[in-house]
Amino acid sequence: MRHIKTITEYHELAGLPKPEHPLVSLVDYSQVNYPQHMDELSIVNSHYSIALKKGLDGKIRYGQQSYDFSEGLMSFIAPGQVIRVKVHKEPDPHPTGWLLLIHPDFLWGSNLAAEIKQYEFFGYQINEALFLSGKEEQAIIGVMQSIREEYHTNIDAFSQKIIISHIEVLLNYAERFYQRQFITRKIANHQVLTQLETVLRNYFDQDDLASKGLPSVQFVADQLHVSPNYLGTLLKVLTGQNTQQHIHEKLIEKAKEQLSTTQLSVSQIAYTLGFEHSQSFSRLFKSKTNQSPLEFRASFN
Repeated sequence: MRHIKTITEYHELAGLPKPEHPLVSLVDYSQVNYPQHMDELSIVNSHYSIALKKGLDGKIRYGQQSYDFSEGLMSFIAPGQVIRVKVHKEPDPHPTGWLLLIHPDFLWGSNLAAEIKQYEFFGYQINEALFLSGKEEQAIIGVMQSIREEYHTNIDAFSQKIIISHIEVLLNYAERFYQRQFITRKIANHQVLTQLETVLRNYFDQDDLASKGLPSVQFVADQLHVSPNYLGTLLKVLTGQNTQQHIHEKLIEKAKEQLSTTQLSVSQIAYTLGFEHSQSFSRLFKSKTNQSPLEFRASFN
């Protein structure tokens, strides 16, 4: 495990010349040469890493579809995340693309220092990478090149603000293109919805909810083999509801079933659905239905 604390250290590890700017660097990925005596590297960076790569070895599967790494794809890595890198060996074709490195210190004093954490794709897994069309790829490359041109030629009082503006444009492009990907990859995405329904139905049909409690977002994401961030954003785009709201929707559906078909008290129903306190169940039920559990039950009499 290699802990990389500075962008300069990363350049050294990757066999690159010293960076022109210590806190931001655009790397030509075809020039990256990790130590050849290793087959794989595990790296923890202290900087943000935004990669646009082509020609990577192998394929990934998403749902029932397979995508070739030779397509242009983007990935987003936040500081502190573990990256496992396959070391390129000659005479294999070398991957190409661009790698934008941004140290958090570069964002200090700007709104983006806090806002960058709101871009959920920094928490996505590699199989949730952003696949770009040719037009989208050129837009991303254009913004990256503008960042390099700015720190390459004009280090002055305005440089930081201009580069940060370019980074914001880049992140907003990525958010737009992810929205497009959620919509256009209908087969895989709607399979996730079907699988989500199955996971929640099976969970709430169990008899030991009292001891297990309500399913967490992390549990649901793990069952679907996606990251919590990706699942939440995908569901929001497709259904208008995040993962927690889907869990609550299935919970209310189960509660309505028990209120209308059994003589169990509200407290007993709350307990069987995994609530420690019936008051919490009643508040949630009313917030979702505009009726208390007893009012809902009375409507069936």
